[in-house]
Amino acid sequence: MTYRGFDGGSHTGSLVVASSVTDLMVVVFRTLYNQRFPIRRMEPVDAFGGDDDASMAADNTSGFNCRPAVSAGPAQLSNHAYGLAVDVNPRENPYIFGGQVLPPEGSEYVDRSAYRPGMAVAGGVLPGAFAAVGWEWGGTWSNPDYQHFSANGG
Repeated sequence: MTYRGFDGGSHTGSLVVASSVTDLMVVVFRTLYNQRFPIRRMEPVDAFGGDDDASMAADNTSGFNCRPAVSAGPAQLSNHAYGLAVDVNPRENPYIFGGQVLPPEGSEYVDRSAYRPGMAVAGGVLPGAFAAVGWEWGGTWSNPDYQHFSANGG
């Protein structure tokens, strides 16, 4: 898939999602491309040995990853394990879980008051592109996961 990099140029990456949502993701990422929303990189998590922490540290936008959910409560598989979730620019859009910043490299982006390129913000291009296809944003959760978008809100 073609995406805009932080350098403003066109780049090609791969995003693995469930076949049932492929067409929706083409619409989302076409919108982001046309709106010049920057994405740092886009590689399957396999490029990081399936290590979600390594993928996030590299500011990698990704979809499928067979892993458990990072949440409180009983252990369960993440929506990423079903290809029904996408994380975009994890460094610019960290997950704040129990006071921990994931990835730690995203600490400077915890303060969401000053917009910087690549950030997901309420009313912004990134959440809007996913909302337009019926996907929900984790940035509104009590433990905000600014990078996370999913088909069913989980």
